[in-house]
Amino acid sequence: MIEFFFDCSSPWTYLAFHNIQPLAKELGVEISWRPILVGGIFNTVNPSVYAQRETPVPLKARYMKKDLQDWARSANLAIKMPPTVFPVNSVKAMRGCIWLGKDMVPFATAVFETYWGGDKDISQDAVLAEICKKVGIDEPKFFAGISAQDIKDQLKANTEEVVARGGFGSPTIFVDKTDMYFGNDRLPLIREALLRRKASAA
Repeated sequence: MIEFFFDCSSPWTYLAFHNIQPLAKELGVEISWRPILVGGIFNTVNPSVYAQRETPVPLKARYMKKDLQDWARSANLAIKMPPTVFPVNSVKAMRGCIWLGKDMVPFATAVFETYWGGDKDISQDAVLAEICKKVGIDEPKFFAGISAQDIKDQLKANTEEVVARGGFGSPTIFVDKTDMYFGNDRLPLIREALLRRKASAA
């Protein structure tokens, strides 16, 4: 099984979210989607992200922008970096993913597309309402659901869990609970790990 810990506020997570689905389907492996708040991870174990944003290395920043666009082109995705609002408060969107449970993928996909492709502020209720309408979610139920304490608690618990298991950002991906990978560019290694497991189980 693949566990995919993710926050829709990360462009690299958008790429990995998109790219891991055909990989899992091809190899017949289930994905357990685990919404988190990446800001909570940064605050706890990886504050260097903030320092890097405040004082970027110009050559590295320029290359990273190109690298992101190369990956976006490869995946046939539109990613504007940085969006007009960046970083964005994704807490309501991620609570929405928790609330939807097994049905979260169309909603999460629309959140990624709306923020990274459409340059809309996903922290705003009006934008989330548009997304609900787009994917056929009852808006009043959605907003009532994401304000429930158990949903808030589960998002916090997922975030704390990934840190406890060694994660330091989004996406953090586990194969068979203990084999951890970070980032979109690790998918070839994830493929190899899954193929090794299939071979040893045969």
